[in-house]
Amino acid sequence: MKIKYLLSAVLCLFIKAVFAQSVLTGTVAEARKNIKLSNVFIRNISNKQVALSDDAGRFDIKATTGNTLIFTLPGYVSDTLYLVDMKPKDIELKIQGITLNEVSVRESAMFNPREEYPDVYEKSKFALSPSRWFGKEARDARRLKHYFDNEEQQRQIDAVFTRTLVSSIVPLKGRELENFMAMYRPSLSFVKSSSPQTITVYINDSYRKFMALPPDKRTLPNLNSN
Repeated sequence: MKIKYLLSAVLCLFIKAVFAQSVLTGTVAEARKNIKLSNVFIRNISNKQVALSDDAGRFDIKATTGNTLIFTLPGYVSDTLYLVDMKPKDIELKIQGITLNEVSVRESAMFNPREEYPDVYEKSKFALSPSRWFGKEARDARRLKHYFDNEEQQRQIDAVFTRTLVSSIVPLKGRELENFMAMYRPSLSFVKSSSPQTITVYINDSYRKFMALPPDKRTLPNLNSN
């Protein structure tokens, strides 16, 4: 009997060890500043697992050696990591320079998270079991679902409020154009309820407000500034 219990204990430890080795942990920070970055979208393109970094920049994601991970956050250059081992990783993302020639992920790719990540939506559903509803997997799934829902909304805005449209209406270029579009980005409800003529009027009105600002107020604050 003791041998049976001993074997069971050894088996449990082995399973835990295997599981631990299948989860990669780490932190994401801004390059050269050690500012921890939250809501970094982490995608394992090898096994289609996804995760988000928390408020302290920490993340964990199912992975194994040989997998490739991509770290993405708006305003930063995406980073790709090929796993040669499962040691905790310290990822640094560089701030992205703004150029009109950039093609954003939102503009260039179809986005259907419900089809691509069905497990996230299944695990985010309400569960009567407290252990399931309040468990880490369910909490992570709800965060990811919120992230995906917001991303879908932002893409709907991007489809209407484009650089091409705005630059055809107002005489702004380069960083000034980017600052203007970020400062006067319309809401999804406004975009859905407005005609092309209404949006044109909105852009012109916003441009007059923008130009009425002092030059130092026409720029966006630095990322992660206090």
